[in-house]
Amino acid sequence: MGLFSEFREFAVKGNVVDLAVGVIIGGAFGKIVTSLVDQVVMPPIGWLIGGVDFSDLKITLPANPANPDGAPATIEYGAFINVLIQFLIVAFVIFLMVKAINSLRRKEAETPAEPAAPTTTEALLMEIRDELKTRT
Repeated sequence: MGLFSEFREFAVKGNVVDLAVGVIIGGAFGKIVTSLVDQVVMPPIGWLIGGVDFSDLKITLPANPANPDGAPATIEYGAFINVLIQFLIVAFVIFLMVKAINSLRRKEAETPAEPAAPTTTEALLMEIRDELKTRT
């Protein structure tokens, strides 16, 4: 089997296609969460703590003596806080989805399966049993 045919067989397997769809949807969902955090969640939090915009929070380090005219280095911890909140939102949503799926699976498992229909031999034996009960 050639390398190309092996790759094609691998690429068209259901799991790989499902994974690709999941990655694409995950990327789109990430953009939604980023917008939710940046435009909806963080402004009220910044307002509550005195009008602070988290994306602007940073620590500017002193000028580098070896390069005093260079741009100062900054530690942008506000951006990190935004990303941390985004992660928590995504993790919580995934937790809720997994919880919902697990509860559906439990409900399916709790539903008793219908008993199998008796075979013709069993049906005949039940008729004979019932007939014997009526004779005595």
